[in-house]
Amino acid sequence: MKKIMMKTMLATALLAGSISGQVGSAHATAAKPTAAPIMRDNLSKYGLVKDVELPVTVTAGGLSYTLEKIMIFDAKSKDAQALAKKYDYAINDAQYFVWTKITVENKSGNLVQQNVKDLSEKWALNFGDLSKGEAFAAMPKASYYKPNSKEALWDWSLKPGEKLNTYQGYLYTGEINYFKIRLINKNKTANAVYVVEPRGN
Repeated sequence: MKKIMMKTMLATALLAGSISGQVGSAHATAAKPTAAPIMRDNLSKYGLVKDVELPVTVTAGGLSYTLEKIMIFDAKSKDAQALAKKYDYAINDAQYFVWTKITVENKSGNLVQQNVKDLSEKWALNFGDLSKGEAFAAMPKASYYKPNSKEALWDWSLKPGEKLNTYQGYLYTGEINYFKIRLINKNKTANAVYVVEPRGN
């Protein structure tokens, strides 16, 4: 009789332990943290609804430009002022400071560059206020003498097959009605992508 009782108690204990372990395992799985979504832009802050999600790639003549992230800051905001101080940007009287994370790749068979040897801009950002023109690249004095800077881009040069991951700042004053990326290579090949299409009034 004692043997039967001992076996019954042992079986009950093992069963209880098994159930407890299953509950604990399920609880641990439920409590597993989920990765926060990557914030790639703040365009909605300005009433813009994206037609294309970032990252967005534009190509022209073998040059590939990918916009990974874009943040539009009021030029007087703490974020804009902190970036201006870190990389020595002169914001002056601009209304907005635009901070972008980009990837540029040369898939052509020729050298592609933007510097004293080739002053033509290869890409541009347009926010829709044609009376004010496109946003223009701000010069980071901290990396003025650092070609292909991976922190704040100014001069750059890419040999065939080379790729550059970096950040670039822009200044803009005007209304924000839409958002277009325009790419030009050698003044011969051009392409554009609307991240936010113009909306009718």
